[in-house]
Amino acid sequence: MIHIYHGDGKGKTTAACGLAVRAAGRGLRVLFAQFFKDGSSGEIGVLSAIPHVETRHPPLHLGRWAGLSGGERERIAVSYRAYFEKIVSDAEKYDLIVLDEALSAFNHGCFPRDALLPFLRAQGGVREIVLTGRDPAEELLEAGDYVTEMRKEKHPFDRGVGAREGVEY
Repeated sequence: MIHIYHGDGKGKTTAACGLAVRAAGRGLRVLFAQFFKDGSSGEIGVLSAIPHVETRHPPLHLGRWAGLSGGERERIAVSYRAYFEKIVSDAEKYDLIVLDEALSAFNHGCFPRDALLPFLRAQGGVREIVLTGRDPAEELLEAGDYVTEMRKEKHPFDRGVGAREGVEY
């Protein structure tokens, strides 16, 4: 089934990690693939040490999307398309595939719009797919079997507190 964890609140990646741990604990094969992250966040070290879990991060990371030039954005998009194609080609190896921040990559045009939906349709009923991020497109929401919105009510960032190691990354 297709899981979508979205919203402006904390907990999207954390929920995906929890599902990955649960699946691995039952012997399922898990791919935890991140977008817009460089592979240094705290969960990656632990997940990659768990039997049956493979972690991946994009080969090209240039920083936050908002701070990138047009040329840098195009380089990221080209890189992410190849990265996603590799995930698609390897999909049959896994029972659960987490595409962390895939909603953001989709929204920024880093997937061809006609690539993600066919992938989801092909995988539905075969394996679990998790998408995380913000502002999912309506067609992705419709494709989801589990759709959970994490809504921020209050966050330290609103008071100027930056991301804290081990809590937000």
